[in-house]
Amino acid sequence: MPSNDLTAAAAGTWTLGDLTVHRMGFGTMRLAANPAVAIQVLRRAIELGVNQLDTAAFYGPALDLIREALSPYPEDLVITTKVGPGDHPDRGFYNATTAAELRGQVEENLRRLGRDHLDVVNLRIMNKPGESLAERFGWLAELRDAGLIRHLGISNVSPGHLDEAERIAPVVCVQNSYAIDSREDDTFLRLCADRGVAFVPFAAIAGTPSGGDATAVRAVAEARGVSEQQLRLAWTLHQSPNVLAIPGTGNLAHLEQNIAAGALELSDEELEQIS
Repeated sequence: MPSNDLTAAAAGTWTLGDLTVHRMGFGTMRLAANPAVAIQVLRRAIELGVNQLDTAAFYGPALDLIREALSPYPEDLVITTKVGPGDHPDRGFYNATTAAELRGQVEENLRRLGRDHLDVVNLRIMNKPGESLAERFGWLAELRDAGLIRHLGISNVSPGHLDEAERIAPVVCVQNSYAIDSREDDTFLRLCADRGVAFVPFAAIAGTPSGGDATAVRAVAEARGVSEQQLRLAWTLHQSPNVLAIPGTGNLAHLEQNIAAGALELSDEELEQIS
């Protein structure tokens, strides 16, 4: 095992309910392009201390690859998945709106991962104006009570949705789009921190800063001798202790660079320059 400054442990930890995870995790959306390499990447991620994976049934064969690469699973591995959007051979892409559809997605996750329960399930919504998630979240809470799910989260949501969900069952994480150049959820992130809820940005390194953002990111990255993607990840983790990173890649070298970014300490001056 590499030294701690080169593993996911360097980013520190957070608890999702009763589950302790390293704040630097791994997203599995990009794994399907090359299954053979994907298995190597997954196993290397575990070697590098990653103990939280983010996935979803609509990520195609990602669930099958996770099972092939990692089963039997490490005892401390936490797999977070998403339900709501689905991909059916006959229907194509769809959004689950009934209790039966959501249960079907949960059961598909269980079957493909080869598990008897899911650690964390995020309800991802389309976030239409005024959309309520109460009924769907309530159905997932029933599956949690039945033992199929351990903890619940929500995705692509607003603070009002968090209020709505917490009236039904505990919420351990919120997963929303957030990055240096996409910071509409700054206040929401702080609200989650105040409530002890993890804030999990997706697309933290997928965006491309423009104008002053791009210049600042490039300048600080060059001065520190790191890639712009590493700097974006480090900036993300610096926003608050409740922020978890889930960068995804199908490339071994990029995986190691992403994990190493968890050890990158940024000064107040650098953070101000980037922001």
